[in-house]
Amino acid sequence: MKKTSWGDFAGWYNNLIEKEKNTYQKELILPNLLRLLTLKKNDVILDIACGQGFFAREFAKIGAKTIGVDISKELIDIGKKKSSSITYYVSSGENMPFLTNSSIDKITIILSIQNIENANDVFKECNRVLNPQGKMYLVLNHPAFRIPKVSMWGWDEDGKIQYRRIDSYLSESRAKIQMHPGSSPNEFSWSFHRPMQFYSKTLLKNNFCISRIEEWNSHKKSEPGPRAIAEDRARREIPLFLFIEAKRSSC
Repeated sequence: MKKTSWGDFAGWYNNLIEKEKNTYQKELILPNLLRLLTLKKNDVILDIACGQGFFAREFAKIGAKTIGVDISKELIDIGKKKSSSITYYVSSGENMPFLTNSSIDKITIILSIQNIENANDVFKECNRVLNPQGKMYLVLNHPAFRIPKVSMWGWDEDGKIQYRRIDSYLSESRAKIQMHPGSSPNEFSWSFHRPMQFYSKTLLKNNFCISRIEEWNSHKKSEPGPRAIAEDRARREIPLFLFIEAKRSSC
């Protein structure tokens, strides 16, 4: 677990989420998630790889009975200090013996399944703890357009077009990701790329049906400049994030 934990970067990550303005987490992902989750008071929701509890606290504000799980004790400790109404566990999402069968109404895995090596066992455990009418909600970097080390923005000078270059897609891969500019080269985490069919097949294997897919593009705008129009057009057309809703049922 240590090699994929963000515990070493807990302080930096907390500052990023809490203090930075106009982040994707606050301005794009959170409002879309709340729209789709339709949380009700006393819903039991499990946030896997919850980090320091940014999303979990928003769920708890609605009145949901919120459980946060993360393998990083450092991040969980921060989460506990920020809210006493959330039940936190230091644990992998692959094995959650503290949760009973069919005890959870909704599960979120937000911007973290791509950092988890054994996605299959996470989905298997989610199937166990989710009630028969429950749903799981995944948000991940779009696997068709944001592939670590082999995707990038390009500029077509003749056409004045910003485009997305993809050098590899179908092959599964893993990449070291330096956590923040200026950090030590030894401060990194792993990112695991899988094509979209991986998620479809692995969810089906674990008795989930995909019931909704959305693709979310950037809300940000370029500063005025010669490429601003093309950059904003590319932002509108090329999504950054993929949202998957999956139901626990036979297909």
